[in-house]
Amino acid sequence: MSGRLYGVGLGPGDPELVTVKTARLIGEADVIAYHAARHGRSIARSIALPYLREGQVEELLRYPLTTETTDHPGGYQGALDDFYAECAVRLAAHLDAGRTVVVLCEGDPLFYGSYMHMHKRLAHRYPTEVVPGVTSVSAAAAVLGRPLVERDETLTVLPGTLPGEVLAERLRGTDSAVVMKLGRTFTKVREAFAEAGRLDDAWYVERATMGGERVAPLKDVDPDGVPYFSLALLAGPAEQTFVPEPAQGVGTGEVAVVGLGPAGRSWLTPEAQDALATATDLVGYGPYVDRVEPNPRQRRHRTDNRVEAERARHALELAGQGRRVAVVSSGDPGVFAMASAILEAAADFPGVPVRVVPGLTAAQAVAAKAGAPLGHDYCVISLSDILKPWEVVAERLAAAARADLVLAIYNPASRSRTWQLPAARDLLLEHRDPRTPVVIGRAVGGPDESVTVTTLGELDPAAVDMRCLLIVGSSTTRVTDRGVVYTPRRYP
Repeated sequence: MSGRLYGVGLGPGDPELVTVKTARLIGEADVIAYHAARHGRSIARSIALPYLREGQVEELLRYPLTTETTDHPGGYQGALDDFYAECAVRLAAHLDAGRTVVVLCEGDPLFYGSYMHMHKRLAHRYPTEVVPGVTSVSAAAAVLGRPLVERDETLTVLPGTLPGEVLAERLRGTDSAVVMKLGRTFTKVREAFAEAGRLDDAWYVERATMGGERVAPLKDVDPDGVPYFSLALLAGPAEQTFVPEPAQGVGTGEVAVVGLGPAGRSWLTPEAQDALATATDLVGYGPYVDRVEPNPRQRRHRTDNRVEAERARHALELAGQGRRVAVVSSGDPGVFAMASAILEAAADFPGVPVRVVPGLTAAQAVAAKAGAPLGHDYCVISLSDILKPWEVVAERLAAAARADLVLAIYNPASRSRTWQLPAARDLLLEHRDPRTPVVIGRAVGGPDESVTVTTLGELDPAAVDMRCLLIVGSSTTRVTDRGVVYTPRRYP
């Protein structure tokens, strides 16, 4: 017996505007499917997050392109058709196995919704139900406080992708209008309102009911940074308009300390993706902040790597003002990164909630590229003596070496710290065979990634910099004829 397919509308963005039925279906589903742009962040999933449960299968349907530029032989539409066909095959496999599949869709599934492409390909083959949702049109009218239509008035809904002259003609002949899909079409749309003589009466609504909600007269909006999730609205008598002031200092926001993993987006966990997608502010060391895809509604606070305490307090202060702050760290935020600094500073901000979102550590990433050198007991240590004296570092190195632990060594060298690694190597050689395997992982996950396998006796400190992580094996660590490094789980 086949499973059942549901296309559920999540509403305009506020998780509290999800219908009771949609929330129930999300919680009961075997499989949750959702679309996302190439960066992998899904607004739909972030809205549905409060209703998800542990153990559900998630199918991320990532669009292959975000603009109409493509080398696909069928052009832009051909590339999308192939993508939708492949997505349908993936969902059909679950349905054939008897699983309940819920496809998440912002707004309403059949109103400019991404779900409709799955509906066309699957609804005739499997039991299907569509659950409507609050549209962005209704949300925008509610936020603006203006009725869309009344009595015998007509409402025209237009996509901003239409030619400018078509938009202007339609705007002239209607009582009320909504123009969707602004983004790159914004300038053309505003010119169409002006040509139709309706610009002075039009309003701009961005991310209605979401954290970055913004309302302004259409004529006053700067085209730079206008997101796709915005619309232009022409509705109701002007005297009924109210534009709510954003709440200031009401309650508190949140600080999420987010691990970005060792490199690009493919190393991010879904939880980290959600934390980044829902944040209003990003805080962190400049290069780490730059690794997060730009989002026009978010503020980015880039700082130097040597001001952890100040950065932590700044993030907590922002959260105290009601902001949702993501403090980003490379790898895992709890491993030589920002989580400790945030939690230490949080003692002075008792009302601000803090959560740590784990990430894949550099040690794990390098180990996976080399094989399984961390297969038995191991320890993690930093060679940096900036925050602790070298005597402590040396004592811990010696203790780990005597205990025959595999070592994952962070911060092995930098332009200003060149003598520590040779000293560490010499200290380890007092307890380890010179033939002990050593893995040097540099920029793992990035375009210039390299993984080198050498020995402790042949380790060249000149080949190591701050972008490297070292794994020094134990007495049982082995290197195969194919260069794979592993540490057996059994100890002699």
